Amino acid sequence: MHINEQFELKAKEAIHKKGAIGPDVDLSTFDPTPSPHFEMVDDDLRNLPREEQERLLMAGLDVTEKERGGTFLQMNDHAVHCHSSQEGIEVLSIQKALAEQPWVRDYYWKLADVGADKYTAAAQLGLHDGYVIRSLPGSKSVYPVQACLYMHKDGMQQNVHNIIVAEEDSELHIISGCATAPHLKRGLHVGISEFFVKKNAKLTFTMIHNWAEEVMVRPRSVARVEEGGLFINNYISMKPVRSVQMYPTTHLVGEDAVARFYSIVVGSPGSEYDLGGRIFLKAKGTRAEIVARAISNGGKMIARGHLIGEVPEIKAHLECKGLLLNGGLIHAIPELEGHVDGVEMSHEAAVGKIAQEEISYLMSRGLNEEEATSTIVRGFLSVDIPGLPPQLQAEIDRVIEESDKDVM
Repeated sequence: MHINEQFELKAKEAIHKKGAIGPDVDLSTFDPTPSPHFEMVDDDLRNLPREEQERLLMAGLDVTEKERGGTFLQMNDHAVHCHSSQEGIEVLSIQKALAEQPWVRDYYWKLADVGADKYTAAAQLGLHDGYVIRSLPGSKSVYPVQACLYMHKDGMQQNVHNIIVAEEDSELHIISGCATAPHLKRGLHVGISEFFVKKNAKLTFTMIHNWAEEVMVRPRSVARVEEGGLFINNYISMKPVRSVQMYPTTHLVGEDAVARFYSIVVGSPGSEYDLGGRIFLKAKGTRAEIVARAISNGGKMIARGHLIGEVPEIKAHLECKGLLLNGGLIHAIPELEGHVDGVEMSHEAAVGKIAQEEISYLMSRGLNEEEATSTIVRGFLSVDIPGLPPQLQAEIDRVIEESDKDVM
């Protein structure tokens, strides 16, 4: 049986299978059919309407492409802008890559399971597009590559598949944003991402979500990190959304491989988040860290973290801190799983509210109550991410700063 036929068969068997965790989504209520192609005027992102540019910027995509090493933009179901401006960095649409680049087949559905649930199945059976980003052996990305999956058609189901490869001794930084048009109210995003971090490579992946209030989001991602590799995975979501459910998994398979997950999430009234991360430490000297900051501004939030130590001489730490501002729910679920002697694993979790004495102190220093609360919230959301390139840290700081008024 041809490999494509195998994927199709597994997908058809799983199309009605619910996800393991998180609320279920009725796929029949969303439209997966392709839309008329969006034409980019002169292939210049600056020709997009001002409102569209602002939405893209809040998801990390700068239309000027200043200090960016490449750009991928998908509108609805197809790529409209795709190029690399750095030697040694490749940026392709996955549809084009599957058709023209035989090597991509070596990575397609190799980590994620096409038959895992109906969302993985939908991504295979109705694949629209997605990106392939690769750093060649020994190459170092000077500026981050930016990629954005944008939904413009109201009520649509967007199916994407992304493949990211950091070859041996390379360094790759990516800002991946997801956003919706100003007029869009409702939609479903289904995304598959597979990450391959080769020997002594470094991959920093920062995802920024900027959805609409009635959008459902179901990403599925898996990473594999080889000997001496480093995978830093940042996730930021501070805008209203109906429901997000994701549980990225990383396998540290080579000695001294490292994975670090950092997330900053704000849940608005009516929003439901079921988020987390799972890291398998499978080789001597591997290290893992999961750090989450969650604010419930009236939303329902489940923060999961699962560390699995399968061999001796590994170290792993899990930290989850939640802040309740205006009601809602934060449910922290930390899990440590040690299979052998010699593992070193720890976790800490805390959920609470802003202390009145902290507000009073700042007010005594000249701030009003709103300014004092805002200052505390910004400090709470600040996460020290070691080794983050200045451009990525600036992008995270900017998103937090501009989203602060919505949090309050």
